Amino acid sequence: MTLSDAVLFAPLAFVIALTPGPNNFCAMNNGIRHGIAAALLATTGRVAAFAIFLSISAVGLGAMLLASETAFTVIKWVGALYLLYLGISAWRSREFSGLDLDGAVPAVQPQRQVTRLMLQEFLIGISNPKAILLFAAIFPQFIKPGEPASEQFIYLGATYLLAEYAASLVYALFGRQIRRFIRTRKGAQRLNRTTGAFFMGAGGLLLSTTQH
Repeated sequence: MTLSDAVLFAPLAFVIALTPGPNNFCAMNNGIRHGIAAALLATTGRVAAFAIFLSISAVGLGAMLLASETAFTVIKWVGALYLLYLGISAWRSREFSGLDLDGAVPAVQPQRQVTRLMLQEFLIGISNPKAILLFAAIFPQFIKPGEPASEQFIYLGATYLLAEYAASLVYALFGRQIRRFIRTRKGAQRLNRTTGAFFMGAGGLLLSTTQH
């Protein structure tokens, strides 16, 4: 596989990365509350989780996870429960973290805050069995037989991980635009409840995910 092959794969990778889901909604939410820079930094947590899945798929363990109903179910329930936890926490929250209601975003986020956002993205990504489906079932279709598989996984994987940053930027920018409409505490409270409802809904949908 050459660099040009990876470049040709890039548009498809971006479309897949752009698909709405918990991680992308998290990036949009971070864009609203903490700004674009913080949202992009937080994306590193998601990318780290997906890099782990890529490595697992490259050595063939991804297929084993897909074949194991028990492993798949455990990951699915862990992911769903975490999303439900995030949803309930956001819904019940009376705080307006990152929102000063005047449209401004702090130029520099505290390191502890960014670390927390990265961890959140990582946990959402690592507990999503759909990521395993993507890397273990779809990526092999782009591997050329007779050529080193590990090198091809590196090219495809690096391209896809960069696409995740690009998709996160799109959602963070969209979130930054939404922020302009949040001018009151009531509006901020509605945001908290909308965020909570989405995460709880995503947790429910994750439970309906099957190995097929």
